[in-house]
Amino acid sequence: MTEPDDLTQDHAALSDTMVTRRYFAKFARITGHLARVAGQMEAEGRMARDEVEVLARYLVGLGFTFRALANKHFWSGRGEGHGALTFDRRESGFPVHAELLQMAADAAQADKHLAGMPQAADLKSQMVQTIVGELKIPTTLQYALSQRLYYEELQKGDLFWPQNHPDVIWLGNNGHRGRDERRRYLLHWAVYDSSLNIPTVYLMELEDTGRVALPKDERRWPRVQAHLMAQAMGGLKLVTIASGFDRDFDDLHPKMLKRIHLGPMYSHTFTRQTGPLREVLEQAKSPPGEDWALAWTVEELESERVETEKSGWFGSVEREIFALDPFAGRGADTGATRLERSIILPQRPYQVLAEKNPPGFRDVRKFVVSPGGRVLSYR
Repeated sequence: MTEPDDLTQDHAALSDTMVTRRYFAKFARITGHLARVAGQMEAEGRMARDEVEVLARYLVGLGFTFRALANKHFWSGRGEGHGALTFDRRESGFPVHAELLQMAADAAQADKHLAGMPQAADLKSQMVQTIVGELKIPTTLQYALSQRLYYEELQKGDLFWPQNHPDVIWLGNNGHRGRDERRRYLLHWAVYDSSLNIPTVYLMELEDTGRVALPKDERRWPRVQAHLMAQAMGGLKLVTIASGFDRDFDDLHPKMLKRIHLGPMYSHTFTRQTGPLREVLEQAKSPPGEDWALAWTVEELESERVETEKSGWFGSVEREIFALDPFAGRGADTGATRLERSIILPQRPYQVLAEKNPPGFRDVRKFVVSPGGRVLSYR
């Protein structure tokens, strides 16, 4: 791993082929466990079935994104032009936002690139001929194959992009058929947060009192999508996002908003974060593949009640009053009804964490991955 220069000291480039492969192998292992963690949350009643199904799709997409980037950087450091992966080693442990922006730009021209490349079978055949006939390592052909596999992954789609625009799921109707009827929806969207370099998923449950169902409303739906994407920033509090939405759309009533941060990732080998987790991973001396821990934070905001305020000369509109965490004023600080921190880690680091029991981790839920892949939940 190369040392970063002074201008990018928080970021590091993985220019060694084997180190890069170990980095992506670690994330392949981690993302493979996340759906089980979501399933455990559903079993404990902390997430609804619809929410887990939506989250699972984003987690699968995140796995596809890492697989694509692994192909792109498979031969990093093996020759001229073989670019190195840049990742955030001091904060998130994830690839920097610019890596996903470049991936999205490449995806837009994936068909063009693939049309100008030999087929994978032809490249493999040429590689065999180079090894057997010329007794040379086919470095150029190996790189060409990795790039073809990269563009093939992009062409398939269903990846986790820098911006994953809002989509909607109908949950049913409330009230009596007619004027009192309210459609219920679960909106979901996600971003690869540019300031945190962390995948972030948003879930909003709302009631719709508009004349036309929201997904079919050519006037409101594009405005809703644009509004939510513009507000998808980790620095904004949930109450700010929900209150702004509530005021901008008089006939849409947000009843619940969740934000799920999938990170940071900690690794004694790769990252340089400070704090107890770094010491835990250092003391655990875990074998390759088990030297990691992933933070998983869920912020949740709920509507407590509705108030009616005057609108125009004769009209009125509903405004949501959101419940904030009442303990020690934390709700005003977090802008949420509740905030739950969790951490996912293999068995060996968990044993060290349990022995050290550092302050600040006693209320953090631990999801422990057994060697067989089973996920167990502990306080």
